[in-house]
Parts: sequence; C-alpha cells; structure tokens
Amino acid sequence: MNLFRVRAGEKPSALQAAVGIVLAGAAVIGFFWASISQIAYRPDFGFLADFNIRIVDGFAMTLGVSAASLVLSLAVGVLAAAGENARTLVLRYLSRGYVVFIRGTPLIMQIYLFFYLVGTAWGVENRFWAGVIILSIFEGAYIAEIIRGSYASLERTQLEAAQAVGFSPLQTLRYVVVPQMTARTLPALAGQFASIIKDSSLLSMISVVELTQTMREISAVNLKLLESYLFLGVLYLALTIPVAIASKLLERRFSYEA
Repeated sequence: MNLFRVRAGEKPSALQAAVGIVLAGAAVIGFFWASISQIAYRPDFGFLADFNIRIVDGFAMTLGVSAASLVLSLAVGVLAAAGENARTLVLRYLSRGYVVFIRGTPLIMQIYLFFYLVGTAWGVENRFWAGVIILSIFEGAYIAEIIRGSYASLERTQLEAAQAVGFSPLQTLRYVVVPQMTARTLPALAGQFASIIKDSSLLSMISVVELTQTMREISAVNLKLLESYLFLGVLYLALTIPVAIASKLLERRFSYEA
C-alpha cells in the first residue's frame, strides 16, 4: 500500500490519512519556523501563564457572544428569508434591501454604524448585547440566503403533491418543507457558525473584551506581538475546528439529499 498516494476519488485509509495529516502539519510548522529563523527571532510564550485568567475570560466572552449571535442570527435569517418570499411588496423589498446592504458592505463599517449611530439613538449601552445584535444582523443576511436558496431548491412537484393529498399549508410546512430544508441547511449553518466565531473578533473595535481584544491588551503590556497573535490563532482554531468537524459529519449524515 502506498502511504503517500491514492487514486482520484479514492478514500484514503486511516493510516494514509494520519501520515498525510502529520506530513502536512510538519510542512506548515517547518515553513513558519524557517521564517522565524530568517529574522533570528526566538519566540517566548512563558508570559501567557501570567494572564491565564484574562485569557479564559476572553475565551468565554467569545464563546458567549458567538452562541448568542448564532441563535439570534438564525431568527433574523428566517424572518429575512420569509420576507423575501412575502406577497407584500414592502416586506419583500425591505428584506431584499437588508440582505443586499449587509452582504455588500464590510462588517467593520456596520459595527461603527450600528453601535455609534443606531445604538446611541436607541440607548443600547451594554457592549455585549450591542455586539451580539450587530453580529446577528450581519450573519443573519447570509443565513437568509442559505434558507432562501434551500427553499428555492425544493421540487415544486412535492409541494403540489402535498396539496393534492389534502395537506393544509401548515401540514405541508411541517411534513414536507421543514424536514427537507433541515437536511439541506444544517451543514451550511454549521459552517456559518465558524464564520460567526471568527467575525466576533471585530467586536474588539467597540471594546468588547473577547479573545482578540484580550490578546491585544496583553501584547501591548508585554510587547510580545508575534507570540500573542500566534496563540490567538490557536485559540480560534480550538473553537472553529470542532465546528468544521461537525459540519463535515452533518454533510455525510445528509449526503443522500445531494
């Protein structure tokens, strides 16, 4: 058995996959180590132990903001997707305009716009909830497109068959639409959660003390910029890799839908 090669479309064995992952990881680590050696820099991560409580607090904040934003952005996405298919034109164009505006402008602009303008106007002072709302509005536009695309992919014949057998609109939604849309959207939504985690780093711009803001403050004290941000990357990977694995498992679980 060749440990380093497989045929096109062939699934590697567990041993081949393990060897490939180890070699790929070694290549990446070797590249960065060679880059560090070129500038004669010796990383020192010992200072991180002195800030373990602050790092844990920042990690918990990122996790909390991301989890709350996932729930709220899902609600926003469902409403926006429903609005895009509404019969009332005002709702349809309002929902479409929201999606186009959010997807067409950078998150950092939206953070400043909603926090300093809208948030100030409506008295939203709690930075945690301000961050959750801003992130949910941003991610909700992408979730709306996932849901809208999933609904559009349903075969019309199935909806017509549901009507032919006497299903009410609510029964059609419960027994035909929701099961199929769940199978088609769950993998994409799991991947979107990873985006929520990464995008939460920009909330440091409004002083939400999550991981990025925490490591920024630590690096300002110790002047260990490289070590701080390398460790920051590891912490984000600790959050996003399980989500990526869950997304892959969901894709396999519902692969029959493809």
